[in-house]
Amino acid sequence: MSVAVAEEPVMRAAVLAGPGKIQLDEVALPQPGPGEVRVRLEGCGVCASNLTPWEGPEWMTFPTEPGALGHEGWGVVDAVGEGVEGLSVGDRVAALSHKSYAEWDIADVGAVVKLPPQLDGKPFPGEPLGCAMNIFRRADIQAGQTVAIVGIGFLGAILTRLATDAGARVIAVSRREFSLDVARQFGAAEVVPMLDHWQIIERVRELTGGVFCDRVIEAVGKQWPLDLAAELTRERGKLVIAGYHQDGPRQVNMQLWNWRGLDVINAHERDPEVYAQGIRDAVDAVASGRLDPAPLYTHSYPLERLDEALNATRDRPDGFLKALVTFR
Repeated sequence: MSVAVAEEPVMRAAVLAGPGKIQLDEVALPQPGPGEVRVRLEGCGVCASNLTPWEGPEWMTFPTEPGALGHEGWGVVDAVGEGVEGLSVGDRVAALSHKSYAEWDIADVGAVVKLPPQLDGKPFPGEPLGCAMNIFRRADIQAGQTVAIVGIGFLGAILTRLATDAGARVIAVSRREFSLDVARQFGAAEVVPMLDHWQIIERVRELTGGVFCDRVIEAVGKQWPLDLAAELTRERGKLVIAGYHQDGPRQVNMQLWNWRGLDVINAHERDPEVYAQGIRDAVDAVASGRLDPAPLYTHSYPLERLDEALNATRDRPDGFLKALVTFR
């Protein structure tokens, strides 16, 4: 008599097989360990930090682990590990995990934030939303200040809204006309096309009576926007680096930084507890209606078209701000 052998449960996961090449594999369904939960993902945002690995630099190892690079996931808890408290099967959550280009992912309980009923049915890529809240906190923006935001993508648009709501006057600087339109919609008082370095500086000088900006947030992650952001920061102002500079060293105009006495803030967080608090702050802001990121989710793709989502994030076609990969 033959004995039936139960098949091991599997899931689909994206694997980066080489530069610019995605494949979908069936892999074993992960099991949560002590202090962990498993999330059946509804979707995952696509982050610009994925683009350097997507290009295939020398330091990359291929193929990647299944689901790797995806870190903006949200979904429903469907299994909990030993010792987990405060979360239950069926809870809808945002998770700070790292293999979320897959149908399921595992997250430490401390990196998972429960989503309230007000957010039912709505996408919620917690990591970038929490990142925006943490950058805003670090920037110390106050009512009456003039704030320049260099680079209006998903992050820059959210920071525009947060700064405007705090009572600041926002000058948005960005390359694409579409992005400038978004900045206006999110509260920017002035917009400046990011075309000519010296023309931008002179325009901001005019708009500020020659004193420049109390706070300047660089949200691009490239050399020129960083140089420009420093030029737009007033004496004893704060230069806030929010762009992810992942492609090598940078040079800075230390003479300018010294002369103006700038406070330079690297607003990237690495403490998981701080990250999670940023996500909680974002949940409160969106659930209360103070922040509506929905217009910024401009493109959606199924998992099998992750390569298209990454290419759109790189090429930024007209009308593009943020791509989501959705599973349900």
